[in-house]
Amino acid sequence: MTEDFANSPCPCGSAALYAQCCRPLHQGESASSPEALMRSRYAAFVLNLPDYVLATWHPRTRPGSLSLEDAPDWVSLRVLNSTESGEQGRVHFRANHRLAQSFGFLEERSEFLKENGRWYYLKGETSEGQFKPGRNERCPCGSGRKYKVCCQK
Repeated sequence: MTEDFANSPCPCGSAALYAQCCRPLHQGESASSPEALMRSRYAAFVLNLPDYVLATWHPRTRPGSLSLEDAPDWVSLRVLNSTESGEQGRVHFRANHRLAQSFGFLEERSEFLKENGRWYYLKGETSEGQFKPGRNERCPCGSGRKYKVCCQK
């Protein structure tokens, strides 16, 4: 499935092509930073790659299984803050998804841990909500266009 996206913009919102951005991580390369790992995990949620999400989850907090079949229709990601200090990192992000008549969001302050040269997702504090953007606001889908000419229904 990821081959279909190789020459498309990466779902993580980096503006790079998927083939040069998150795909190498999905194929086993190590993430260079907590933010890079978080972006690749978001892309894995978009592309329905539960094995990657589990593999990058720290064994101490990893669930036994994960299904992404009923996951939201993720449309955009915005990193609000990212820090790294030694073997620990934090990323604060907001991910938007489509709802029937509006959009929803998941905002998380994630913690990451580096072990044996690899970053792992450890845990996160989340909040969720719904919103409907104004007609002249930027569309939450990440297109860069105004909502009224993009996703408004």
